[in-house]
Amino acid sequence: MTISMTAFARQEAQTEWGVLIWELRSVNHRYLEMQFRLPENFRELEPLLRELLRKKLSRGKVESSLFYRSTNEDSTNLKIDTELLDQLTQILTQVSQRTGTTENINSLELLKWPGVLQTSEVAYDKVKKTAFKLYQDALKQLVDMRKQEGSALAKFIEQRLTSIDKVTTDIRVKIPFVLEQQKQRLISRFEELNISLDPSRIEQELVLLLQKADVEEELDRLETHVKEVKRTLKQSGAVGRRLDFLMQELNREANTLSSKAIDTDITQAAVELKVLIEQMREQIQNIE
Repeated sequence: MTISMTAFARQEAQTEWGVLIWELRSVNHRYLEMQFRLPENFRELEPLLRELLRKKLSRGKVESSLFYRSTNEDSTNLKIDTELLDQLTQILTQVSQRTGTTENINSLELLKWPGVLQTSEVAYDKVKKTAFKLYQDALKQLVDMRKQEGSALAKFIEQRLTSIDKVTTDIRVKIPFVLEQQKQRLISRFEELNISLDPSRIEQELVLLLQKADVEEELDRLETHVKEVKRTLKQSGAVGRRLDFLMQELNREANTLSSKAIDTDITQAAVELKVLIEQMREQIQNIE
């Protein structure tokens, strides 16, 4: 199954302690890159969240943001870490003595120091468990959305592959007519220049023309690569890098086909192939 790297998920939970909201954003990236924005009291969850994320995703830049709004009831459980507050006060006193300054200690600034103002440890343990469970739900939503987007991308690519098959088939049909036209043009050119039509000379020129216009190998490789892209789309796991490599190979054959074209119709067909390949390549950048 093809999986996209682009998705968004949001989960919210109302608890007796307050409101928890997870927002997860995922975009394309060469590797798996994780960013977490967590309130200070939830920092210890990050290693567990990272481990969980690695098990579910292989590629993509994923931003996970947790918002927590406590209820009024929760504020009654606020307490001060007196030991940490005493240490901060002593340090500030020592700094004042050493620098010779007599600055007043701002109580509000002290309360803003991480860890000074706390809520009940028992309550926060429960909140963290709820936050972790909520993250699991948000991650599942994100994965499901990536799968849905991946399915749409696969359909888009399959449509372009069908168009490529049609273009290559049309080229195969046109090649014999194009060669016959080139043969007649060559003979007509000899006649215009009043050159004796030496059969061996005409044969040599035709051989050179056939060598230049021989695109069977390129068409065969195009068809092989198309089949491989279709097969890869049905595989599980991260297939984006392989698909990107196959786009390079398809583009290589389309460029060679264009350089060998001896007819405007084939030249236009080669251009159309490159457009279709580029459309696929742009979308494949979003596939895991």
